[in-house]
Amino acid sequence: MEHITEQAELVGLVWQPAPLPFRLHVNDLIQVDGRLCRVIRVSECAAVVLMNRPPREFNTRFDKHVRFQPSPVTFRISANTETEILNRNLHKPKKRKQR
Repeated sequence: MEHITEQAELVGLVWQPAPLPFRLHVNDLIQVDGRLCRVIRVSECAAVVLMNRPPREFNTRFDKHVRFQPSPVTFRISANTETEILNRNLHKPKKRKQR
């Protein structure tokens, strides 16, 4: 066996996927089943979407009118879903000045 006295060069590639313009991003507004939904988290394979439920109104047994807002529904869709993005925030939020 031959021993190589020179140290081999280590060549590595850093792979960073290019941002896709048609992919869902955080804070995008989309429409699902006629309702507005907000994208709250995006990974390589899925996007988590938040959808508000309509308020529930009813009368109690004592004829008192009651109305309450149920908690929002979260569900997952593909990050590459072909849906219309209604509002995309292209500007990054500005950093606040520290006091």
